[in-house]
Amino acid sequence: MRALLARAQELRRYPSAILGLAMICTLVILAVYAMATMPYREAVRLWQGGEGVWDENPRLAKPSWFNAFRKVKLPPTIVVDSAGRPETKQRIEFEEEGEADVLITLAFDYQYDVFPKELAVYLTANFEKVAPFASFIWRTPDGREFPMTSTSVRTRDSYRISQDRKLQAELGGRQPEIGLLAADPWAETPVPLKGRHELIVDGIVFEPGSDLDARLVVYGQVHGIAGTDHLRRDITVALLWGTPIALCFGLLAAVGSMSTTMVLAATGSWYGRWVDGLLQRLNELVMILPMLPILVMVGTLYSRSIWLMLGLIILLSIFGGALRIYRAMFLQTREAPYIEAARAYGAGNLRIIFLYLIPRIIPVLVPQFVSLIPTFVFLEATLSLLGLGDPTIPTWGKVLNDASQNGALFMGHYYWVLAPSLLLIFTGLGFAMLGFALDRVFNPRLREQ
Repeated sequence: MRALLARAQELRRYPSAILGLAMICTLVILAVYAMATMPYREAVRLWQGGEGVWDENPRLAKPSWFNAFRKVKLPPTIVVDSAGRPETKQRIEFEEEGEADVLITLAFDYQYDVFPKELAVYLTANFEKVAPFASFIWRTPDGREFPMTSTSVRTRDSYRISQDRKLQAELGGRQPEIGLLAADPWAETPVPLKGRHELIVDGIVFEPGSDLDARLVVYGQVHGIAGTDHLRRDITVALLWGTPIALCFGLLAAVGSMSTTMVLAATGSWYGRWVDGLLQRLNELVMILPMLPILVMVGTLYSRSIWLMLGLIILLSIFGGALRIYRAMFLQTREAPYIEAARAYGAGNLRIIFLYLIPRIIPVLVPQFVSLIPTFVFLEATLSLLGLGDPTIPTWGKVLNDASQNGALFMGHYYWVLAPSLLLIFTGLGFAMLGFALDRVFNPRLREQ
């Protein structure tokens, strides 16, 4: 152990090791932050989406930091809600018992040179039997008014202004989010009219105690740190939680495969005869089996569970090419004088295997172990990219798969691909730099050069 610690202290001589270790620490901190701020079940719930989860997010919005590199700033999402804001509502009681006019004014100041992506109104009604009725009017800063639809309102309802085809026809074929906010909707190249825009919701309630609230969402073109995807999901969720999943997958696969292979190789080389022969035949069989096609077949025909894939990867790696390398090391080590001394004073077979053989070669295998972790991280990302990853878990590979399936690069949504790709490269580079430095420290041949 002292020799191992002494070798580890030599890493300070290699700047690449320090940088690689700093990069790995950054990933660990990111993973801890993700788990501390967002429980696993919450991350899965958010990633699976569902009604109301991502309603206020724009679809395919760029990251907010894009504005730092643009002269013309893209608008963020603007939300105006009447709930809890009595100044936005005016209630006028009618002479008929229980009936009242609820006038809601949702105003916002628009100061951008680019139009928003969409417009939508989400309504919440409180009633027992008779649903309220609402009419919508859009008022521009220069006083123009555009009457829109009228409809009864359920307990939870919505009016997608951008999908109102009748309103679009009245605006000369312009998309409502352009026609309503344009200085001149009929201009050949419309520009946004800056100033105070208002959505007026004129509602009528028919029961005592009934009420109506409205929430206007002006969907922007930028959102959050990482942007959004085709399902309005915040990509930050997958980028954050993809970190602990990738590190855990790579670490478990590396530990499981390397430790088991080491034990089997030590056992076979020590006992020899039929034990060693059986392991060699299994090694020859597994080495002709292609791992990736087997994983693709299992993911296609049986299950895409990430834990099943992890078990298969470990199982196929146990009897891989590393078994022969470890066996050659153990065959040399078993002839060492201290092994003969242990046998002379009566040490048992298991004691020799676990206390004398295996600890002897562990320092030599440390660099290989570190370099093996990103290999499995990239393997999991590859499976997810091919559509064989666990669909319920937010991972970097799943983000790349969604981007590929929805033509992100063809549509110009480069952020959708670059963010997870850079994290994968960052992970591989960090472990590779540390692994190369460890190899120079623990490998006697390289240390002499």
